[in-house]
Amino acid sequence: MKLKIAVLSGDGIGSEVTQQAIKVLNAIAEKYDHSFIFEKAMVGAKAIEETGSPLPEETLKICANSDAILFGTVGDPKYDSNPNAKIRPEQGLIKLRKSLGLFANIHPILTYNSLIHRSNLKKDVIKGADFVIYREVTSGIYFGEKKLSEDGKIASDNCTYTSEEIDRIAHLAFKAAHIRRKKLTLVDKANVLETSRLWRKRVLEISKSYVDVKVEFLFVDHAATQLILNPRQFDVILTENMFGDILTDEASVISGSVGLLASASVGEHHALFEPVHGY
Repeated sequence: MKLKIAVLSGDGIGSEVTQQAIKVLNAIAEKYDHSFIFEKAMVGAKAIEETGSPLPEETLKICANSDAILFGTVGDPKYDSNPNAKIRPEQGLIKLRKSLGLFANIHPILTYNSLIHRSNLKKDVIKGADFVIYREVTSGIYFGEKKLSEDGKIASDNCTYTSEEIDRIAHLAFKAAHIRRKKLTLVDKANVLETSRLWRKRVLEISKSYVDVKVEFLFVDHAATQLILNPRQFDVILTENMFGDILTDEASVISGSVGLLASASVGEHHALFEPVHGY
């Protein structure tokens, strides 16, 4: 098997972790007679410094013509402390997901017996936890229209979802639940948000095609509580962009460190793989 892999090490520790990942991939290639061709490209703060863009067109072209993307990390403290920055490193990853249609972020959460002491949570609560979060990452409030009044005192962010955007990731999550422990939890805020009510409506309809999968619904605030109180109850969690962004970071304490987790963003034609990082 011969594959081309785009390597976007990005900022900070991204270069170190991608170098180690390449070593692992080369070992796999040697053992199983594969051939991996790695092509490096810029993204994030380094790309801003050199090109003015967190995702240069050349980088996007390289990714679009690759079989997979190996991603490091993006971010720089100088942007975190500057609320007026119009261009930010994180915009590179967001644009990359959108441009390549990487709509589903798949985020496994599990505990390792040898590392269970790394978590601050009670061991008898987290031992055996093993679930996966399916987060929609190419729509929602992060991609909605953003407005700021001329006097800078009023701001708004629009959150929009279509049935098609919900359906495609819901099917992936149901298929995962079908081959796992056959339970899917939709996390929403359907008591107050119209977008959440659409999510719930579509999931209920799609569930008719997966009759062996048990479906439950949790409001996001209650889900955040249950992740800590009883993480073993979960199998597959399905949620929208912003809720998933928050919950995946919260869930990292179950494993003991956000640095122990992996993440994949997949679409119909492309896929991106990355380690998860702390702060």
